[in-house]
Amino acid sequence: MNILVVDDERDIQMLFEQRFRKEIRAKVLKFEFAFSGEDALNRIEKYTHEAVLILSDINMPGMSGLELLGKIKQKAHKPPPVVMMITAYGDEENFKQAMELGADDFLTKPVDFAILKEKIKTLEV
Repeated sequence: MNILVVDDERDIQMLFEQRFRKEIRAKVLKFEFAFSGEDALNRIEKYTHEAVLILSDINMPGMSGLELLGKIKQKAHKPPPVVMMITAYGDEENFKQAMELGADDFLTKPVDFAILKEKIKTLEV
């Protein structure tokens, strides 16, 4: 499964690669990283015919994760990608807006990787 992680904090790449080392080595999961909403839109074009999970931070400079979510869902291929929003702010307004825009799930930082792994396993079926 290809997973695109979108976050302006570059250290997120090392964190995901450490936490999913076994799955990456076994080629069960493949991660790509985008450090802005604009970069993410460009990368999404490469996955036209593949199932994709997108994990996106909400608060980023330039295009926010919510703006990115709206664009992803507007341009969604069939089947549309699963999009999980990640934020340090678990406030009701961000949650409500993300769900209205079509988010499939909502996670708060710091990410609980055990929970994330379980959610990913349900998508692999």
